[in-house]
Amino acid sequence: MRSIKKDFFGNQVLTDINFTLGEGEVLGLCGENGAGKSTLMKILFGMDVIRETGGYEGDIFINGEKAVFNTPFDALKAGIGMVHQEFSLIPGFTATENILLNREPQRRNVVSQIFGDRLNTLDYKEMDRRSAEAIKKMGVEIDAKMVISSMPVGHKQFTEIARELSKDQLKLLILDEPTAVLTEKEAEALLESIRGMSAQGISVIFITHRLHEILAVCDKVVVMRDGHVVRDVPAKETSVDDITRWMVGRDVQSGSAVPEAKAEPSDAKTIMSIKNLWVDMPGETVRNVSLDVREGEILGIGGLAGQGKLGIPNGIMGLYEAGGTVVFDGQEISLNNPRKCLDSSLAFVSEDRRGVGLLLDETLEWNIAFPAMQIQDKFLKKLFGGAIKWRDEKGIHAVTQKYIDALQIRCTSSKQKAKELSGGNQQKVCLAKAFALEPKFLFVSEPTRGIDVGAKSLVLEALKKFNRESGVTVVMISSELEELRQTCDRIAIVSGGQVSGILPAAASSEEFGTLMISQVV
Repeated sequence: MRSIKKDFFGNQVLTDINFTLGEGEVLGLCGENGAGKSTLMKILFGMDVIRETGGYEGDIFINGEKAVFNTPFDALKAGIGMVHQEFSLIPGFTATENILLNREPQRRNVVSQIFGDRLNTLDYKEMDRRSAEAIKKMGVEIDAKMVISSMPVGHKQFTEIARELSKDQLKLLILDEPTAVLTEKEAEALLESIRGMSAQGISVIFITHRLHEILAVCDKVVVMRDGHVVRDVPAKETSVDDITRWMVGRDVQSGSAVPEAKAEPSDAKTIMSIKNLWVDMPGETVRNVSLDVREGEILGIGGLAGQGKLGIPNGIMGLYEAGGTVVFDGQEISLNNPRKCLDSSLAFVSEDRRGVGLLLDETLEWNIAFPAMQIQDKFLKKLFGGAIKWRDEKGIHAVTQKYIDALQIRCTSSKQKAKELSGGNQQKVCLAKAFALEPKFLFVSEPTRGIDVGAKSLVLEALKKFNRESGVTVVMISSELEELRQTCDRIAIVSGGQVSGILPAAASSEEFGTLMISQVV
């Protein structure tokens, strides 16, 4: 890619980008949220949004020849595949149907031999074989017959990757945050798959905020900041600290140190008591969870993928059918009723920001203020005792600007639409929306998914500040154990659909690892 430039609505997002990629080479592309990484890859993949917003300047060369990709179909013909940060799957189709979409093997029959190929039938056995082969390349297990709408986010991610691996003509694969929703074990399986692709001569552009993965699998590292390439170096000549400093333009504490164990007050009140909880969430095993949460603490919930950690908040908050008993602040919470939870001053930041968390076509102001307006009558002016209500535009703007500043959300203004933000900044909007509710109790699931190393500590610190200054009890669910250890007071590990143990954050990684595999199903 040579001299690439791009602006959106007068906002320059890419300036004079240059880099090369060899055959079978793995390139790690790093940068903070909003640095321009995804936009650059959308240009390479011929995404419609680039053409619809005025195109770009500069040139792309494939095998030494200038290439122009007006649509993703042009890029696909050239052997380029892309796994997007946000899923591009058909919800009502199975994993197999998505993996082989528009490339389904067909069988001729008596009718099609007479009237033409349009009356061929699908060869389902061959479809099953090819999808199984693509899934096997990743070294993980997913249910190829499961419908996408019923899948947990991690399995959706693997389906996306399997779709690209199933293409025979694949020469270059772009992976945009593929491990953001994966556990460490799943991520390692994917890294091994990337090494295998490289050995077969397939080039890979790997975008991730998990910088240790970059060093583990990449041949070279390209670092972007504010729409510029600031470094292009061999991976073996750099370190996580170097990459971090280049990304943010300053030294950032890595956060690998675990905080000292906090004294646990013996008289801490139990604010939420969960007894024998089961949740019917596809891909998640929640069979018999019992857990007490202390008032004012930050409780972490960790565990391997599919063992139940994500199902707990989704079940309690009414997104999936659940049973058991949940008592909050002395009152039993009605399960399978999201509104009752919200009325009881509970809030939830989902791991699925696009499917559950955001109004993508609305402004940041509407996204952040609307739940509080709808549930709590905030940001409304009233006349005749509330008989007439209208929006408090100044109040809405003020609260939105407050969280734009506090969470450093990169946007053109509070009026910008949520869908125009980078993935990490969308995640910050989800957090701001929950903060604006000023709840007593907050579930936050995968809060730093897709957030860069510079912003991750900011978001975790914002959660700690929210907990400390507002007295809000926080239950944080994360696939990253180190993230939990940096943030939480105690950490509960879920395995086999139930809590296998609870440890202080300062406990060793080995102790947590033992609990994670104790009842794995």
